[in-house]
Amino acid sequence: MSRYTVCERNTRETQIRVELDLDGTGEYDIDTSIGFFDHMLEGFARHGLFDLSVSVQGDTHVDAHHTVEDTGIVLGEAFLKALGDKAGIARFGYFILPMDDALVLASLDFSGRTWFAFEAELRAERLGTMETEVVKEFFMGLASGARMNLHIRQLAGENTHHIVEAMFKAVAKSMDMASRIDGRIDGVLSTKGVL
Repeated sequence: MSRYTVCERNTRETQIRVELDLDGTGEYDIDTSIGFFDHMLEGFARHGLFDLSVSVQGDTHVDAHHTVEDTGIVLGEAFLKALGDKAGIARFGYFILPMDDALVLASLDFSGRTWFAFEAELRAERLGTMETEVVKEFFMGLASGARMNLHIRQLAGENTHHIVEAMFKAVAKSMDMASRIDGRIDGVLSTKGVL
């Protein structure tokens, strides 16, 4: 069963194409025109072991907001599409990831219901050309697009780069765990019979 998909979104603000293979090896080809964001998505793909291609043309002359938020939405939609009927997936995923001074918890449920909680203190106003306030917008878009319940909590850390990078990697590891096929699961992991 192939869990590869392509998703696109075209608006007046952004043109986005995402190719995703859930059962990859962490290969990536990322171009959003925002260097720090590219770096985060590369880490997301590598540590989640997803094969991921992301191509974005956005209004970065305004700021990073639309590019980052819309990419989160489309990436989430790609996960939702690749998971199909969600038969056999573990459904839940969690990870506590250390990165030097930073320690970040991510926990999620591919429940089909969107919920998003975010607790972090990002002291730097920007990382490279990317405003740090859009980090929350990315993950909110990801949760919305994937229709998942996502909690992210900073447990420790002062360096904003380390905290944000730990978030991307922790969420990737959690999504990898939740999307894995478990041969013991017959149908979907729900008493309702549907996710």
